[in-house]
Amino acid sequence: MSSETGKREGMSVHQNIYCALAAAQMEFGTVAKGSVNPAFKSRYADLADVAAVVIPVLARHGVAVLHYMAGDNVDRMRTEFVHGASETRVHCDVPLLVDRKNMQGMKSATTYAKRIGLESLSGVAPEDDDGNEAAKAPPVRQARPQADRQQGPVDVDVARDSLAKADTLDRLQAIWEALPGNVRACISVTNAKDARKAALSGSVLADDEIPY
Repeated sequence: MSSETGKREGMSVHQNIYCALAAAQMEFGTVAKGSVNPAFKSRYADLADVAAVVIPVLARHGVAVLHYMAGDNVDRMRTEFVHGASETRVHCDVPLLVDRKNMQGMKSATTYAKRIGLESLSGVAPEDDDGNEAAKAPPVRQARPQADRQQGPVDVDVARDSLAKADTLDRLQAIWEALPGNVRACISVTNAKDARKAALSGSVLADDEIPY
């Protein structure tokens, strides 16, 4: 594609995927936390939030984004950036850790793997993401039973109560992931999550009834 053709189409022209990605990285904006956990009134960035920042900018620079299953056992989600003009590409494989043997579990795993792949290849990251929470933690963590005593009783009680009231596995997962890392480290909170997960797993719809 000539430079003039690229300009007519409103698309930047680059020598290869690396040049295109470098230019795109100069334009990526902040990833908004567009999803809300009502139980804790906290916000977090989901796949759609990350894609909304990354994909349009890459497209302007002639880069397509692909997601597909990969690996000998089809146990990885591959995210690939392809520069069409030069046919050069880069990719990232994320293991699919499926904790429920049904399509809901697979959907959850692939969604998170796509988000991780997009963040890893593009270099974007939401503020206060899991990595920032981990950075705030002390180098040596106390044993979990002691962690219960270190947290405010209200935070721990609210967390346990919200987890116990989750009415679906997806809601339970959203509540759990929105909890601060130090609250999730509490053994009683973890037990509350595991107990509710076990209860909900027993009532999951059959595969042919799953709504997506």
